Amino acid sequence: MPVGHDAAVDHNAALRRVAATRYVTPFREGGSLPGLVEADDLGMYVLKFRGAGQGLKALVAEVVVGELARRLGFRVPEVVFVDLDPTLSKAEPDEEIQDLLNASGGVNLGFDYLPGSFDFTPRVRDPGAELAARLLWLDALVLNVDRSWRNPNMLLWHREVWLIDHGASLYFHHRWGPGWQPAPSYRYDAADHAMLPAAGSVVDADRELRPRVMPVLDEVLALVPDEWLVAEPTPGSAADTRAAYTAYFASRIERADQWVPALEETRAARV
Repeated sequence: MPVGHDAAVDHNAALRRVAATRYVTPFREGGSLPGLVEADDLGMYVLKFRGAGQGLKALVAEVVVGELARRLGFRVPEVVFVDLDPTLSKAEPDEEIQDLLNASGGVNLGFDYLPGSFDFTPRVRDPGAELAARLLWLDALVLNVDRSWRNPNMLLWHREVWLIDHGASLYFHHRWGPGWQPAPSYRYDAADHAMLPAAGSVVDADRELRPRVMPVLDEVLALVPDEWLVAEPTPGSAADTRAAYTAYFASRIERADQWVPALEETRAARV
């Protein structure tokens, strides 16, 4: 039986692993051409492909940011590893999708499909000042450049806001190598953030969330397969790469007194 959307996710357990049994349909609005698949647990999952143009780094960001968000109290669809047999492409008439399936044999990333959900925007429904500020803070922490009012990457399901699509976060890992060190500061422009007009105090959100990040980071990084962590470019071994992510988050948290006031200024100017 499928786990289902409301099942509790054990933060201390590894991500579940399922096997895709049927490719159902593509979601063409996504830049990486994700698809809906059925799996051997009878569940339906939105599949992000390892063979897509963004590569494995996007899947790493999905795991790290999505699972960190979950531990910080945000709603995120269950994340699972999905074994994909490229022979599923034989039943697909679209050549582009055939190529994507053939390039994605092995372990991919799936997200529990939320039937009946639809794109959420604060312009249609007020998310609440606290949630908006917390999400603005989180996206600044992880450098998520892909939650603008044009592309909110949020779903409304059962009257609750669910976060999706974090593959554009942690953009620094596309350029790192041996000896990498976190930069003293990172550019993050919140002016177009979808939650900015609705956000309350970012300072209050920072006070709540900042102490909760580092205590859960090791368990989040442990969820990422070693194979994905050594995809080029890389600082070295899987252990070296986990250490590099840890160094980034430690530095970003340590310097929050620099970027949180900037976020608050941007928010206050918009109100």
